[in-house]
Amino acid sequence: MNEEISRVLTMVEEGKLDKDKATELINALQGKNQTILLNKETSYMNKMLKIIVTTEVGDNVKVNLPIKLVNAVLKVGTSIAERIPEAEKYVKDINVDLLIDAIENEVDGQIVDITTAKGEKILVVIE
Repeated sequence: MNEEISRVLTMVEEGKLDKDKATELINALQGKNQTILLNKETSYMNKMLKIIVTTEVGDNVKVNLPIKLVNAVLKVGTSIAERIPEAEKYVKDINVDLLIDAIENEVDGQIVDITTAKGEKILVVIE
């Protein structure tokens, strides 16, 4: 392990690594993986929730929402929306728990794929 840490320090001296990245690597080598977990969470929260709707008549809708925003809205917004008469009809059939579970488990990729009887296709993807 000391040899690996020496290599990291040499790379800093040579200008190949900055001190923050070196600290992260040394912590990882020493088994202090808190920094790595933080970076994993941060990178996941920078992903997008993409909703794609296409119809047979050529209508296409694409919505891209940051996961950070979706996470915050799901935790507080749906209960508020259910209390607004005009919004209730739009949120009553949304499976909010599915989206919350996907975010909490850091699911990546396609989470919903629906094709309706009218040929409409609805995709929800996290990437």
